[in-house]
Amino acid sequence: MISFKNALNVMQELFSKDYQFALATANNNVPSLRYVDTYFDGKYFYIVTYGTSQKVKEISLNPDVALCSRKMHAFSGKAYNIGHPLLKENEKIREKLIKVFESWYFKHNNENDKEMCYLKIKPSTGFFHKDGTAYKINFTEKTVIDFPFSFDTVLTED
Repeated sequence: MISFKNALNVMQELFSKDYQFALATANNNVPSLRYVDTYFDGKYFYIVTYGTSQKVKEISLNPDVALCSRKMHAFSGKAYNIGHPLLKENEKIREKLIKVFESWYFKHNNENDKEMCYLKIKPSTGFFHKDGTAYKINFTEKTVIDFPFSFDTVLTED
């Protein structure tokens, strides 16, 4: 059985880059889904967005979210709006996000806009796989179950 720390290392290999997930939020028990670019820093997932977006509005009412990728990587947890990128407390993560999202960060974001913000997702549970091994992780209890897994889903473009 793999340790929690080693599972986090595998997660960093997979998700400590620009990685697209579908982000699920809900408002009055009505789910909403959209694709977002994320970055995993070893503890949290981060998303660059705007405070006026539907996802941020829904998260302010209900912080419970889910992430799912086309390769069946899936996480659930709580999302928080941690504010504008230029806030002093966001300085370190801003540096990382600018580097990770370098090809599009300043093309699609205006840091002069007071509505620009970062979302931080604290995962509670998750499922991911790499090299024939799947990992079912509980972040709250810091436990991991690993087992053989073959990702054989046929991915289509449309």
